[in-house]
Amino acid sequence: MSGRLSGAARSFLNPRTYVQAFRLLHFAAYSHVQQVSRLQRGADVSFAPNVSFRNAERITIGAGTHIGEHSIIWAGNSTGRIVFGEKCLLAPHVTITASNYATEPGEFVMDQRKIEEDITIGSDVWLGANTVVLAGVTIGDGAIVAAGAVVTKDVPAGAIVGGIPARVIAWRDPLLAETERTP
Repeated sequence: MSGRLSGAARSFLNPRTYVQAFRLLHFAAYSHVQQVSRLQRGADVSFAPNVSFRNAERITIGAGTHIGEHSIIWAGNSTGRIVFGEKCLLAPHVTITASNYATEPGEFVMDQRKIEEDITIGSDVWLGANTVVLAGVTIGDGAIVAAGAVVTKDVPAGAIVGGIPARVIAWRDPLLAETERTP
């Protein structure tokens, strides 16, 4: 027991503990507190206190939307916008990014130009836990994205998609499923 106690005392006496705590506070201020004031959002929008936003002046969140814990919503540095409709539900650990890197050979990826494309998420959309939505995607009204899916292409309204890359696996409205199957 005294070994654990002395380990805890060493942690609290170590100046690096306080440097790390300061770095965490700075990150929270930069990625959440400062960014939230730049958001355009409707009434009754809620999100966890550990949601990370970037370039929030290019993010619009529709009324009644909820964003779950540890989600990351990153608009592009200069042009890529993210727009949510009303009453969207994002589970924990959702990542949405309107920016990507080019992948030309002969140059380090992180040194390549950024590709920014808008993301539009319709109303009544549910993004499951650990979903990733990439630049340039439009998700139609009423769509559901299954947990762990990676959305690389547009999702039709009312579709239920899953997988990597995400593909239609079902429809919320059985009548819509019939019309989508008919050529």
